[in-house]
Amino acid sequence: MRFDTKIAVIVRSDLADWQKLNVTAFLSSGLAHASDEIVGKPYEDASGNVYLPMFREPVLVYTADTPALTRTHARALSRDLTMSLYTEDLFATDNEDDNRATVRAVEADALNLVGLAVYGPRGQVDKVTKGLALHG
Repeated sequence: MRFDTKIAVIVRSDLADWQKLNVTAFLSSGLAHASDEIVGKPYEDASGNVYLPMFREPVLVYTADTPALTRTHARALSRDLTMSLYTEDLFATDNEDDNRATVRAVEADALNLVGLAVYGPRGQVDKVTKGLALHG
């Protein structure tokens, strides 16, 4: 099935594996609130156990160096796409209030990005992620 929208997560290539996974999880959780249509319905197994719903469409995970990540961020901002972000400074905080204050203290073009998640119309997200390699 081809969706009209696309979910893309972009993670900085020089992070440790645990950081890449952690950043991907945090970024994805942010996008879960992007629209009412992004998350499907709950799952249930044959034993009657109910599980939380997940995204209704695939999540493509890309890798990027710092300049490519900065460029991707600028492209997404210029297209007014829905985003979540993770900066390097967030590795040093341990609560949401400090996380938000840390991001708020830095101008958009000076953010030390380690990851982005972007959601929007397929064609727009494709333009934003053009030139990036899929992670893996």
